Amino acid sequence: MRQISSDRIIAGAALGALPLLLAGCSFGFGGPGTVPADDVAEQSARMLAEEVGQIPDEVTCADDLPAEVGSEIRCELVDDGVAYGVTITVTSVEGNDVGWDIQVDQAPR
Repeated sequence: MRQISSDRIIAGAALGALPLLLAGCSFGFGGPGTVPADDVAEQSARMLAEEVGQIPDEVTCADDLPAEVGSEIRCELVDDGVAYGVTITVTSVEGNDVGWDIQVDQAPR
């Protein structure tokens, strides 16, 4: 499981290789059983940047991610003005560390 630091990454975007299924994002949280939506979006954008070399223009999540294996939330990724749906699925929970997979929809919204 890969740990991702909390430093902010700023870069241009060009994902090109959609759809994407990225596995192994892990984030430590201190809350009561959820990872805040903003943290999920930020960490997922970083993971996408690591996999494809550039960060998307924007990733937003409306809901917090329940720290429970199998839980899913939907987010949105915007790249070069095109919006894609994203499914975030919790794959592991170990103490305060939550791991999740990212599945970018095949077609834009």
